[in-house]
Amino acid sequence: MARTGAKRSTWLPDQHGAWAMLAVPFLAGTLLAPRPGGANAALFAAWLLGYVAAFHAQQWLRLATRGLRSARRHRLPALVSSAAFAAVAVPLAVLHPWLVAAGLLAAPFVAVNTYYAWRGRERALVNGLAAVVPACGMLLVAGRLGGAVPGELWRPAVACLLYFAGTVPYVKTMIRERNSTAHRAGSVAFHAAALAAAVCLSPWLALPFTAYLARAAALPGRGLRVPVVGAVEVACSLALLTTLLLVF
Repeated sequence: MARTGAKRSTWLPDQHGAWAMLAVPFLAGTLLAPRPGGANAALFAAWLLGYVAAFHAQQWLRLATRGLRSARRHRLPALVSSAAFAAVAVPLAVLHPWLVAAGLLAAPFVAVNTYYAWRGRERALVNGLAAVVPACGMLLVAGRLGGAVPGELWRPAVACLLYFAGTVPYVKTMIRERNSTAHRAGSVAFHAAALAAAVCLSPWLALPFTAYLARAAALPGRGLRVPVVGAVEVACSLALLTTLLLVF
């Protein structure tokens, strides 16, 4: 059993917060679309496989450029997940050529993430924010693939952007920057601004975004364990998804 767990941890990225960021906007766009179907399911598979491939490729680059032998453990997962991604993504792109343009729009953000991975600075604030943009943009992509009119779902996409961008400084105040008053003040200020912006999108968004502001103000400094921090963020992500589906 220990060996199996080790294999899984080698193949699956250990960035647990990224999975909610990958799933919630995509699911919101799919479920808010008028005619979601098999193409959405295939795109979701390609989206997750692309993330796994990019993660392992970036980690291989980071370690290989430093001459570390541990880079080899990322080579096979990168190759296999890249091949699986291509097997799913290429037929989708043939059927829906506009997906290629969507991918090109995401490319600069992936390049930023690759640069920070190469420098060994994946936890940098800019790197986290760069990852948020294409993830939330997938709400629009999934929505269009499901029959939504282009631009119809911009408000839930912006709501996702406000929430997930806020998680970047907030999580820092809970883990790596738990003793930094400056980071805590910046996180609270961002969440206050996000609340004001969210209310402009829909008054109902005041409910979850008030809760997000409260947790950003009240939880840092309380010594919560990492699993508890993660569980709170899962609940916050599900609250966002539920609100978006009910409001929009």
